[in-house]
Amino acid sequence: MTTGSRSAGTLGITLFNVQNSAPERARKQAAWLDGRPHSDVLVLTEVGSGPGSDALVGELTERGFAHWHAPRPAARDYRTVLATRNTPMEPVPGGLGPLSHRGPAARIYPADGTPLGLWGLYVPSRGSRERRNVDKRAFQQAVRDALPALLHGFAADPVVVTGDLNVVEPDHEPAHRVFGGWEYDFYRAFGQAGLTDAVRRFAATAPGHSWYSRTGNGFRFDHAFANAPDRLVSCAYDHTPRRLKLSDHACLALRIDVTHPLHTAEGSTS
Repeated sequence: MTTGSRSAGTLGITLFNVQNSAPERARKQAAWLDGRPHSDVLVLTEVGSGPGSDALVGELTERGFAHWHAPRPAARDYRTVLATRNTPMEPVPGGLGPLSHRGPAARIYPADGTPLGLWGLYVPSRGSRERRNVDKRAFQQAVRDALPALLHGFAADPVVVTGDLNVVEPDHEPAHRVFGGWEYDFYRAFGQAGLTDAVRRFAATAPGHSWYSRTGNGFRFDHAFANAPDRLVSCAYDHTPRRLKLSDHACLALRIDVTHPLHTAEGSTS
């Protein structure tokens, strides 16, 4: 069994779209995730409800990811799963009601640092012709409505919001006409709430595509936002799972400094 290394005072978060894997591929995904350095926390999107999901959870548990927040939907749907290796995790309300299985939130408790707030999101795709953008728009609006209260609930903790948002930034290269203004407003909402695009913190202009269409068009669908950009140690895409055919998405690897709270007892910003 391989165990990913952890650096004192930092927490490594890996965002990975598992593409509703069948059991055999799910076990390969678990082995790859287990071997990644700094994979202290996993945010797994597009997790199905069939045997592949059970295989993924079971294999990762055997590999040391002992703490889970994996709400199941009331009806058949994809979900987001949070898991940690050695770091306790306390689920907290994400404020999404019936859609909470796509947006679980938790407070992470590193042994050598301050708690971290985490919100993992999986935004629905554009959907069938009959329901084109209906579910996607409703979920994005629910996230925008819940975001202020969620950030307030984490108080002085650093916060990371990450997931497959199924939308690109307004100035994405190349431009994609398929997205509407309401989708770009969803991306902007995180900045308006005081969060910084973690990828852009380290790569201001690189395309940074995380998913490619069958025609080879690149999209930056997988995102991470943080309320304390000065705490970010690194944030970058890893295309290894795409090359290994473990997923059609790159994973997004983020490390954040959790050595002290954002605010002192007197209330001043650190």
